[in-house]
Amino acid sequence: MASSAAEKSSEAFLAELKSLQEEVGEALKNHWVHLDSQVAKAAQYSLLLPSKRLRPIFCLETARAFSGSYDLAMAPALSLEMIHTYSLIHDDLPSMDNDDLRRGKPTNHRVFGEARAILAGDALLTYAFQIISEDEKISGELKARLISELAKASGVLGMILGQDLDIQNEVYHLEDLERLHRLKTGALLSCSLVMGGLCASQPEMVIEKLRSFGLEMGLAFQIRDDVLDLEGDEKIGKPLRSDERNSKATYVSILGLDGAKAEQRKWFERAIETLNSIEFRGPHRLHELTHYVIDRCV
Repeated sequence: MASSAAEKSSEAFLAELKSLQEEVGEALKNHWVHLDSQVAKAAQYSLLLPSKRLRPIFCLETARAFSGSYDLAMAPALSLEMIHTYSLIHDDLPSMDNDDLRRGKPTNHRVFGEARAILAGDALLTYAFQIISEDEKISGELKARLISELAKASGVLGMILGQDLDIQNEVYHLEDLERLHRLKTGALLSCSLVMGGLCASQPEMVIEKLRSFGLEMGLAFQIRDDVLDLEGDEKIGKPLRSDERNSKATYVSILGLDGAKAEQRKWFERAIETLNSIEFRGPHRLHELTHYVIDRCV
């Protein structure tokens, strides 16, 4: 009986998640600039491909957990997905990881050419800040804070620095790998929670807890990604063993498969502990989302 109740609960969550993913996808379609240009079409191609929409959903759910609504957080949430998509387009380029598939479809440069893919990524990066700055529902003070957080997480203090460390490929120790992924993956994922908290007018103490939770979850997420690169199947939407092909250090290459799984559990448990220390005002799905992120099979 308990198992049946758990299955129903899981099915209900997945149905809610799918609905929210579709809502975010529709909002992205409505917010994206409608221009009859090849670069706009190239950016839209990657932006609207079916995806988990994890970063915008974490932003929205965090805002809802504190305020009961995610109305104010929609533009910031969409900006996160635009930044994330731009990073994937550039990450797939021949000069970077040289991948042919993303989200189960040909990568942007395979469809539109390398030069236009670069421009498409640039377009998404800049438009992400534009949609926050133009949202009339958001106060000037909040806009400044949101833009600052997003710039730090996605720029030379965050994701870009992480990407550069990845390109250098001089990771020899676990500490090096942890720093790389805190920047490359964790910074933007953490930012999604911080931006959601800011949209719900949370104090700095809560914002910092959200930041820590995001970084811890980001590490667990990345380790899971490394494991899936070895153990996954065609459903993950990109070629298997791409890290091995590119001679990239991973948690699996440093710790072995069993060691990587143990490290994943450690960061997952820390993330849940931090999440449990935060007082939310209403019902939320952050625990379910965290389990979904770490236990995802696709």
